Amino acid sequence: MGKVSDVSPFAPSVLAKLPPIDGVTFATAEAGIRYKKRTDLLLAVLDEGTSVAGVLTQSKTASAPVLLCRKHLKKGSARALVVNSGNANAFTGKKGSDAVDITVEHAVEAVGCRPHNVFVASTGVIGEPLDATKFAHLLAKLAKNAEADAFEAAARAIMTTDTYPKLATRKALIGDTEVTINGFCKGAGMIAPDMATMLCFIFTDAAIPADALQDLVGEHVKTTFNCMTVDGDTSTSDTCLVFATGHAAERGQKPVTKAKSKKLAAFSDALHDLMQDLAIQVAKDGEGLSKFVTFEVEGAKSWEAARTIALSCANSPILKTAIAGEDPNWGRVVMAVGKSGEAADRDKLSIWFGPHCVARDGERAPDYDEKTAAAYMKNREIVIRIAVGVGKASATVWTCDLTHDYVSINADYRS
Repeated sequence: MGKVSDVSPFAPSVLAKLPPIDGVTFATAEAGIRYKKRTDLLLAVLDEGTSVAGVLTQSKTASAPVLLCRKHLKKGSARALVVNSGNANAFTGKKGSDAVDITVEHAVEAVGCRPHNVFVASTGVIGEPLDATKFAHLLAKLAKNAEADAFEAAARAIMTTDTYPKLATRKALIGDTEVTINGFCKGAGMIAPDMATMLCFIFTDAAIPADALQDLVGEHVKTTFNCMTVDGDTSTSDTCLVFATGHAAERGQKPVTKAKSKKLAAFSDALHDLMQDLAIQVAKDGEGLSKFVTFEVEGAKSWEAARTIALSCANSPILKTAIAGEDPNWGRVVMAVGKSGEAADRDKLSIWFGPHCVARDGERAPDYDEKTAAAYMKNREIVIRIAVGVGKASATVWTCDLTHDYVSINADYRS
């Protein structure tokens, strides 16, 4: 297993404390799937009536758990979530689908539900068979011992090369009823989400049907998880699921059936904010990072074009290594903009490193000062703003630098 030399410099000194949510409990176990002396199996038990929505990797080599979730999402209801770390159960052929079937069978017995109510996710090494018989029998005991106040334990159980658990919570009003949204995710490498993120699970007590929840999640993922990257590699296992237990209805919340309803506006904003928070936390835990980097692109023809240009910069190894070396090499930004394939006016292109304009209207800025720009690059958080001069659209993408530690971690990942 690749070794992380230190905890991320952006790891919070105090983890977010997530309050219990009516209708969901968690339990974890040390199943020994790959890791020793740490939890690697999670069961979330959800009350009857929980609706579910989600987005999944668009990888053409998606894992067996992703294929199962894709099928079960069509039913829109959930009673159990089973997650293991250490083995992705991807590129495992029939053995992979058999492992999922065994997991579902035991979850059904443990929770007392139908197979389509069970969701499964796996993360870890690709291509190694997952023997579900070594852990599926633990689900019955986990179901009996599940607790509401265990979000941090749940987040820790799904970590791989993460250096800290990623947690977030928000409150919102639906009508006069306050609801809670909690979420946790994992991810540090092989991160370039495509319609989802590494593994992310969000829970709320709001009463929202699956169709409306799906519309919200599908919309918000575009400007949150899909605007974050660590290394440009989309995982086979990307899974983002949102569960709504509906218990807020017992406190007077009236169900809202349309995602665009004004009654859901505050909830929608809070959900988006939480998803953005988690996306940024992943970028701030990128494998081997020393700097957190924000690319802001403006003056593009469309939001999609602006995002593509920003991702071209955020995924450029040669630009990311320059940032790691604290080199204000704006020429590499010019390169990344040019290779994006999106419209950009070379002779109107302007670039800022933080507040410092390094290039203006297609050439080096007249007042550019190397020492000033280099001093800015010593900051832990870097903002690079780019104006491409062809329109009015803008987009923001979050990433990190690329260091020697990233190479070391991934060179030794299976060792």
